[in-house]
Amino acid sequence: MSEKLKIGISIGDVNGIGLEIIIKTLADSQLYKYCTPIVYGHTKVASFHRKATEITELNFNVINTPADAQDKRANMINCWEEDVKIEPGVVNKEVGKYSFLSLERATNDLLRGEIDALVTAPINKDNIQSESFNFPGHTEYLQERDGAAESLMFLVSDTLRVGVVTGHIPISAVAQSITADKIVAKLKLMNNSLKNDFWIRKPRIAVLGLNPHASDNGLIGNEEQEIIIPAIEQARESDILAFGPYAADGFFANATYLQFDAVLAMYHDQGLIPFKQIAFESGVNFTAGLKFVRTSPDHGTAFDIAGKNLASEISFREALFTAIHIVKNRVEGAELNENPLAFSKLSRDRD
Repeated sequence: MSEKLKIGISIGDVNGIGLEIIIKTLADSQLYKYCTPIVYGHTKVASFHRKATEITELNFNVINTPADAQDKRANMINCWEEDVKIEPGVVNKEVGKYSFLSLERATNDLLRGEIDALVTAPINKDNIQSESFNFPGHTEYLQERDGAAESLMFLVSDTLRVGVVTGHIPISAVAQSITADKIVAKLKLMNNSLKNDFWIRKPRIAVLGLNPHASDNGLIGNEEQEIIIPAIEQARESDILAFGPYAADGFFANATYLQFDAVLAMYHDQGLIPFKQIAFESGVNFTAGLKFVRTSPDHGTAFDIAGKNLASEISFREALFTAIHIVKNRVEGAELNENPLAFSKLSRDRD
């Protein structure tokens, strides 16, 4: 791809670390060799956080639409007009609406094809709730906007990729939410993403059990025998290289994950706790299974360090480059499929 991608960035909670890690990322001039960033927020809010980071050389180019974005500049679309009272580290119900205004405007442009991918800074899942946003998090909102029947919360790094069958639901609802059909659907999404988004030709996927010790052959629960194993067998009939179920504790403690291209966990914390322990700084949250590309850092708003210039931008930067990488893989893959090399049977004759 010769043209640089336009990457939209939503700012998350204005009282969290979102704009701090955005500004620290965009202050690196090398970034502009690979993309044209467009931040959805407001210049006054950005100026407040820029002073806190003591980064003076970064100035935002204010634009009205992505078509106006300037190359080699950090571009900003102002998503509201009023002044916002910023209180770093404070959970404020009133400022949640600005998280949504940023996300909504960026998503609208993404769906219109005006930007090539979206990177979302962390929201507070409580104060963003409103009549317009009634979702557990980004993943569910973007799935609905995409019109997708399923999506996959997919945490990725250089050494580990973890998806989850159930996402933002109470732990008390996990067992009854897990079905063979749901596991197979997530395995298909994961398998397709590994092939199309990460260009892994024959992905090997490990599936974790639900119960301690993966139930010890039914001694501790029956979900493995009645749901998970049949789902793995069904997936393998669809040419998905799925293996398991594995007991989660030993699987991660023994670094068995290094033998696989990805891991499917049964619930949120089963997958995310080991992932963040292993790849917290470099980990990226990717929503697989959508028509568009969305990534985010694998951490939250970090109110405890907001405004103190202590937040690391590494995960956010990785999220931005992961988005670029996946978009390019998808485009190049589509081009190859449209124009495959002609197949010709080789003759034994050398004349």
